[in-house]
Amino acid sequence: MSLESRDDRGVPELTARVVRASFPKGTLAVRVREALGPMFDDESFAEAFSVRGRPAVSPGALALVSVLQYAEGLTDRQAADQVRARMDWKFLLGLELEDPGFDFSVLSDFRARLIEHGLEEKILDLVLKRISGLGLLRSGGRQRTDSTHVLAAVRTLNRMEFVGETLRAALEVLAAAAPQWLTGLVTAEWVRRYGARIDSYRFPKGDNVRTEWAEQVGRDGFTILEAVHAPGAPGWLREIPAVQVLRRAWIEQYHRDSNGEGVRWREGKDLPPARRRLSSPYDLDARYGVKRGSGWCGYKTHLSETCEPDTPYVITHVVTTDATVSDTEMTATVHEGLAARELLP
Repeated sequence: MSLESRDDRGVPELTARVVRASFPKGTLAVRVREALGPMFDDESFAEAFSVRGRPAVSPGALALVSVLQYAEGLTDRQAADQVRARMDWKFLLGLELEDPGFDFSVLSDFRARLIEHGLEEKILDLVLKRISGLGLLRSGGRQRTDSTHVLAAVRTLNRMEFVGETLRAALEVLAAAAPQWLTGLVTAEWVRRYGARIDSYRFPKGDNVRTEWAEQVGRDGFTILEAVHAPGAPGWLREIPAVQVLRRAWIEQYHRDSNGEGVRWREGKDLPPARRRLSSPYDLDARYGVKRGSGWCGYKTHLSETCEPDTPYVITHVVTTDATVSDTEMTATVHEGLAARELLP
């Protein structure tokens, strides 16, 4: 896609008249436009677009839509529908009332381009620059930083569920990639254990029985890993991502005797620290974190905001880490980020 420069020429007269008549007290979108004016120009995102190809939807408009989408908790499809249907959104975007909007898929493409070109913080930087220019934000004031949880798009699993689901996921991929090769390894008992998702499995009662079940899963996993790395096995099998996840998870979760026969479930301090240990076979960066008695699988976002009594509260810095990183570990990083924006408290 190529980028064609577009100038924001203000809110069309008809759009402004209809919106002000319909919303005399305004809406969030109307207040943002009236207070801050045009927020994002297309040139700020030019490096994420080619000089050739069909014209892209205005990245400045997509940035604004992304902000409203987050504020209202909308999916991409819902946000695109709002652009077509909401007069106040058209007011903010400076669109004619009959503007048809865009296909929802361009929002995910826009986010991917921001990440690919290292522009994840571009929208925040532009907002802070605009607010500073209006005198609503200044350095040297009071700020506070706190963190909140970000849930990974995966189910939280206990350790037994985790190893069972990791092996099941690897078996599903191998069954699709090399069905004849896998047929010689699995038995009817394997189908019973791993045929359905592990979170629907009813585990046996009793600690000893459950430990035996976990160790049986460990033996089955090592059987697959040995077969994948055997001299006669196709070399590409060991490169399958699900198989690599299985290998890493089994190193973290199990001990194996030197003769290769005994398999033992790791316990307590014998486990790798949570920061290094997988929590899901489907999101390798997600970790299990705990804060103020709440536990979750995913990430942690550290937010800094101003807290002066006479000015609006404004988020000035955001950094996302894995869920195990404590707030105090991020103090230096936060101050470096604020110094780069000339917004140190």
